Amino acid sequence: MKKNLLPLTLGGLGIGITEFVMMGLLPDIAKDMGVTIPKAGYLISSYALGVVIGAPLLVLIAGKFPPKKILIALMIMFTVFNALSAFAPTFDLLFISRLLSGLPHGAFFGVGSVVASRIAEKGKAAQAVSLMFAGLTLANLIGVPLGTFIGHNFSWRFSFAVVAVVGLVTLLSLKAWLPALPANKNRDLSAELSFFKKQEAWLIIIMISIGTGGLFTWYSYIAPLMTEVAGFSSDSVTYILMLAGLGMMVGNFIGGYLADKFSPAKASIALLLTMVVTLIVVHYVSFNPALALITTFITGAVSFALAAPIQMLMITSAKGSEMLAASASQASFNIGNALGAFFGGLPLVYGFDYTWPALVGAAMAFVGALFAFWLIKSHHKPTQRVNIAPINEAEATLIVEKNL
Repeated sequence: MKKNLLPLTLGGLGIGITEFVMMGLLPDIAKDMGVTIPKAGYLISSYALGVVIGAPLLVLIAGKFPPKKILIALMIMFTVFNALSAFAPTFDLLFISRLLSGLPHGAFFGVGSVVASRIAEKGKAAQAVSLMFAGLTLANLIGVPLGTFIGHNFSWRFSFAVVAVVGLVTLLSLKAWLPALPANKNRDLSAELSFFKKQEAWLIIIMISIGTGGLFTWYSYIAPLMTEVAGFSSDSVTYILMLAGLGMMVGNFIGGYLADKFSPAKASIALLLTMVVTLIVVHYVSFNPALALITTFITGAVSFALAAPIQMLMITSAKGSEMLAASASQASFNIGNALGAFFGGLPLVYGFDYTWPALVGAAMAFVGALFAFWLIKSHHKPTQRVNIAPINEAEATLIVEKNL
């Protein structure tokens, strides 16, 4: 890995821990704060809401500054607000601190994606972006299980203190190693916002919001799927999550390679269709413990392979609005998080078992693939009409005689 990309990977690590560790800490926070687990679940929603609000807003506000300064400012916010989460004395203040912690999430990945693509070697932009998202996969592989262990055995507050420390390390690495790219001095705010007037922008946003929801229908309910259906003990869930994280790490690099080798749009549709197949397989084989573990790794790999292609799809489709568009894709990803958890839970409400959220996810991934296909078709240019110079009557007669 290039040293100048390491700060982006570290930022992804911290963001991944704080986003996903909450799912494992809910029982501990609920007990400590004296609230129910469903109410503690509002903390997940508040973070996602912060991402959706902050992603485009902060990029719009800070877009005139050099990317390095923007990323440093965003990581300061991230570090401070996660430290506040560690010290929040009441549930309401914790809710607010989680909302604030989500604000820099999408903007960091949006700006970071553009920086990674600009400093990448020629033809390897998507692979450079995947190195930033490797931090997210590393969070799921090591950071989240470690944070959950700390929360269970010591205090959930220490888990957020660890996130703040990762944020501080990221700040130092940003200052030391990230190249100082120039600001966009010819920035036209109205021109940037005009990207959202294009059909293409909304096709990508809908594709991400619905298609990636397929991942979260499965991942949101992976713990009860593995314990109540596959028959694993609750103590095994941490290791199963690490297996899923390992799959995500492998898939992340595969997705970056595919986006560079073919195109972000083609890679996206191929991976979404593959996700459809893998989620259907999850539904049918999760009763078998060995097959459940194999599909956990494969589903994690296929699902997270989408990260780099969809980010590059946004960047390449938004000339002049790259940072804003890339941050919007992160907001869309978190909408997918919320939609996946909601729609994946509907079969459970009606008494179906924990294999059914995967089928809902397959349907969402298929709809996402349809929008990706629509996007590709909208880019298909019709054959250009060849202009033929007019000929006079004598030339026409000569041509007819030659063809007789």
